[in-house]
Amino acid sequence: MADGKYADGEPIVIKKYANRRLYNTRSSSYITLDHLAKMTREEIEFKVLDAKTGADITHSILTQIIMDEEAGGEQMLPTSFLRQLIAMYGNSMQSLLPGYLEASMEHFRENQTKLRKAIEESIGANPLAKLAQRNMEMFKAAATAFVPGARPGGKAPATDGEEIAALKAQMAEMQKKLDALGK
Repeated sequence: MADGKYADGEPIVIKKYANRRLYNTRSSSYITLDHLAKMTREEIEFKVLDAKTGADITHSILTQIIMDEEAGGEQMLPTSFLRQLIAMYGNSMQSLLPGYLEASMEHFRENQTKLRKAIEESIGANPLAKLAQRNMEMFKAAATAFVPGARPGGKAPATDGEEIAALKAQMAEMQKKLDALGK
């Protein structure tokens, strides 16, 4: 799959029936709006067609998903934005707004990707962040030693003596790092 489309280059066709059921023609299964929201987040291209008329109703289905998301959790769209958006309907600038919003969202996504990359690079270049990451890994390893039946990394079961020796070594390593941080 490339760019959210399948090998044949076509988006998935979803048919919406009068009983409000959605049918994924690619997987031959009924789905929900939650499935469509997940597909959208995964950047899987789809289009929703009215099963009776064949009309493309993707826009109204996506709008419905947004309404469900807004009603079900933390609201992302501020009331003032919604008021301004509604006020734009019938306005002479209405035809320019979709392109402007698409470009704004694309710039936002690009900046989000750049910010994520910058944070990851700064963590990689920061010795304290590396130390914190190693300490977390050791903490997780130590914590799994105290959970009955848990084995870190899927290793073969160790004897009690080996586990205690490994824990002592980890504790000594952590103490060295704490001592180094205190200097």
